[in-house]
Amino acid sequence: MSEILIFGAVTGSIYAMLAVGFTLIFGVARILNLAHGSFYALGAYGTYALTSVAGLPLWQAAALSVLAVAIFGVLVERILIRPMRKSQLAVLMISLAVALIVEQMLFLVFGSEYRNVPAFIDEKFTIAGVDIAGQRLLTLAVGAVAIGALYLFIQTSRLGSAILAISQDPEAAQYMGIPADRVFSLVMALSAALAALAGIMAGPFLSVNPSMHLLPLVKAFAIVVVGGLGSIPGSILAAFMLGYAETLVAYLISTSWTEIVSVLATLLMLVLRPAGMFGRRAAF
Repeated sequence: MSEILIFGAVTGSIYAMLAVGFTLIFGVARILNLAHGSFYALGAYGTYALTSVAGLPLWQAAALSVLAVAIFGVLVERILIRPMRKSQLAVLMISLAVALIVEQMLFLVFGSEYRNVPAFIDEKFTIAGVDIAGQRLLTLAVGAVAIGALYLFIQTSRLGSAILAISQDPEAAQYMGIPADRVFSLVMALSAALAALAGIMAGPFLSVNPSMHLLPLVKAFAIVVVGGLGSIPGSILAAFMLGYAETLVAYLISTSWTEIVSVLATLLMLVLRPAGMFGRRAAF
């Protein structure tokens, strides 16, 4: 039981970092970004390259990787997505194209073999009789701090107020003088940074390969459907629900069955409650 509680929390924290960024950009810009998983992959690969090739210290490499992915996210939003934002289909196709291009670039640069992202903490700890790697505990702590900081930023800062205003009524917010395009770029940067951070923290104990962007995207989509598109609290709750559900299935049945959990959760929620647990009106 202790193993399920601990490992489920770690998995949930990774999913929460992914899903909060995914739902944030939807709640503000009203777009489904299919390149979101690519930010996750680029965070992991960026840290790997900066440590193994450039020889930078791990913490410095991680910070630079998050910053670089955030800038890349802004460029994608400004150059590719912004001109087509009025067409949901065009945005979907463009973001999908970005994801495929990133995947192929990673194949060309790093090859198809798995890469090892170094861990921040190599020691193991025993909690309630359960041996757990320090990297997993750090991932849980970093996820909690990152999401908590984002929530405080949105709720207490002037930029956060602008994000809230745009998410609730874009036209009224623009009439009040809020620069919508700058807010969209900021939100994309935050979304990309969170996804990159998730990739960096999970990289040491999960597989790092050019195709690693797909599974996080599926998880993030399932979580925001269950939690409610545009709802950050719903995404956080759904992320931990999915994390615990997968951990429970892995321990009771088999790890090969865990990927079915997110698909089933998505199908059930779409059938029973299409708006999700919190729905669009509960955003932020």
